[in-house]
Amino acid sequence: MERSTDIPGKDLEEILSLVHERFGYDLSGYARTSLQRRIVGFMNKQMLQEPGVLKDRLVRDEQCFPAFLQYLTINLTGMFRDPGFFQALREEVIPQLASYPFLKIWHAGCSTGEEVYSMAILLEEEGLLHRTRIYATDINAGVIEMAKQGIFPLRNMQEYTRNYLESGGKSIFSRYYTAKYDHALFDTSLKKNMVFSLHNLASDRSFNEFNLIICRNVLIYFDRDLQNHAVQLFRQSLCMLGYLGLGEKESLTFNKESKYFDTLNSHWKIFRRIQ
Repeated sequence: MERSTDIPGKDLEEILSLVHERFGYDLSGYARTSLQRRIVGFMNKQMLQEPGVLKDRLVRDEQCFPAFLQYLTINLTGMFRDPGFFQALREEVIPQLASYPFLKIWHAGCSTGEEVYSMAILLEEEGLLHRTRIYATDINAGVIEMAKQGIFPLRNMQEYTRNYLESGGKSIFSRYYTAKYDHALFDTSLKKNMVFSLHNLASDRSFNEFNLIICRNVLIYFDRDLQNHAVQLFRQSLCMLGYLGLGEKESLTFNKESKYFDTLNSHWKIFRRIQ
């Protein structure tokens, strides 16, 4: 029997405090409605009827927290998801970045890595991959390990091929992977210059200077204060005239950092740091 979609506020805060104090993950800035929905979903999946049972399981079962964190933080993703965004990168951003001798790109909240490999393919086709370092980070160690492998379900390749072509792909998508059983193994040359690492947007600092930062469909799970904090971190991490790509439903309109950015593409939410 599934419980309601509501967890008493006191229990929710106790769960967040437990996660922060015991495991070091600060989720307090995540939007409460999203946390409520995901925690209830996890409890239903694990057949845990009460918040107290979840708290006890988190403390006593060492396998519970990794599964809990993955359920809370994993986002829907896909290769060349929203093809128009990648087409805009290819046509409006990449030609500007091509003048740099070396590029650094940060995928923040990279999840299982599909967008990271999409970026690598785009850069390869534009002749820039060999002089680009791609940093892919996430709060979730489990998805980082999955992203490192570059192995995705073969059943998704038809959709990904269609996305690739709609994004302006210049080759045959299947040349970038090898089909093996029911999975697609992407070419190791694509991840030659990739660095995968844990990074928490709520608590970790800037770790490099980047020409382009991609953080799509992550800010929508943050409350206003954490959104401001994250965009400030991105601004501090971007070189002057560097680019920031957000999700289609995300915006800088009410963000405290908006004055530091100009809008390059209002539909696909691509911005440029101007000060």
